[in-house]
Amino acid sequence: SFAYFTIKDRLPQILTRVIDTLHRHKNEFFEEHGEKGVEAEKRAISFLSKLRNELQTDKPVTPLEDELPDAALWNQYLDYQRNLPNGSGEPSWFQSPWLYVECYMYRRIHAALAQNPPIDNFDVFKEGKAQNFFESQEAVIALCTYFQELLKNIKDLDEKQLQEELFKLLQVSLWGNKCDLSFSAGQDSSQKSSPLQSLENMVPYILVNDMEKVWSLLVNAKKNRTERSNVRVDIILDNAGFELVSDLVLADFLLSSKLADEVYFHGKSIPWYVSDTTKHDFNWTIKQLGSANHMWMSRCGINWEGYLKKGVWVFCDHMFWTLPHDFSSMSEVAPDLYAELQKSNLLLFKGDLNYRKLTGDRKWEYSVPFHQALNKFHPAPLCSLRTLKSDTQVGLKPGQGEQVQASEPEWMVNGKYGVVQFDAGL
Repeated sequence: SFAYFTIKDRLPQILTRVIDTLHRHKNEFFEEHGEKGVEAEKRAISFLSKLRNELQTDKPVTPLEDELPDAALWNQYLDYQRNLPNGSGEPSWFQSPWLYVECYMYRRIHAALAQNPPIDNFDVFKEGKAQNFFESQEAVIALCTYFQELLKNIKDLDEKQLQEELFKLLQVSLWGNKCDLSFSAGQDSSQKSSPLQSLENMVPYILVNDMEKVWSLLVNAKKNRTERSNVRVDIILDNAGFELVSDLVLADFLLSSKLADEVYFHGKSIPWYVSDTTKHDFNWTIKQLGSANHMWMSRCGINWEGYLKKGVWVFCDHMFWTLPHDFSSMSEVAPDLYAELQKSNLLLFKGDLNYRKLTGDRKWEYSVPFHQALNKFHPAPLCSLRTLKSDTQVGLKPGQGEQVQASEPEWMVNGKYGVVQFDAGL
């Protein structure tokens, strides 16, 4: 399965790159922290080399030994895996649910640094994320320019035109999800060309297209809002770099078109899946745009800093997003986060990992309804914008998956197909 290939090949490659990154920063650690920095780097590398060996030789998954706030939850989850009635008893790297061991690897990478001050705040993936952003410059410029031109006459657009623009920006945000560094094991995955030119040609690759439903939900929310009730959209982010910029443009469009009054962004509290967005990445991206020497890029960045200051944009991170649990257990494991999401009019879940967690990462029949696969996870109406990079997919028409499979055996994992999949909730 694709899971086997990931654990066997991709994850060791990612660990090797992390070790290499620490090696390359040795002098920097010495300059900043003296011998202590170099000692910490050596300890972190030996911790990671041991982790790589455990993975490659299919050793049992071990409890976390750090004192970080989520360690107890991780260790409870390991006990849960050990006691599954159909499990093999002792979970190991190749004999466990893929979602679990993959998340576990990233949590162990975090521990390798967190337990080794003074380099405990070093993000081993930061360089790759920055590189992806800079290598996607042309696409970022094209998108910011398009959007700033659109803003000039947004007030004059009729409903049909607004709908068309929303659909365009939803698609840019959907296909922005192709730029994923964990998928390419950290190889270049930047967006080189203008994302707007190819949208027409990409439509046939959207296997489920619920954009109409998203539109009517937002329009109805706008019509029904009162003085006291704001229309709120939450975006559960995926990758930094170009994808994040496409999400920010979409969020700005929602505000500028008055389809939403406030947007909440949910990122990761620790470096995760190579290119996932942390608070640092979020703020860094907006700063980079604001100080760019391109007029429309900097206009975007400056406006977005303004939204954050005004509080109509809010960035939040919660420990739950970097736990191994799928979302159906959120109300139990993180009731505070679930209650927060219930305040939203629409939740937009970006990317493949969020999709795997929405659907429990199971080998579903393709035609199982999305609502059923969500397994009672319904804090608010939600929509998944996801490029397919793993072998789980639901909500297709009968025979649709088999038909694509016949012409394209790799359709579920090659990032060529996408879904805009909506669930109205209860």
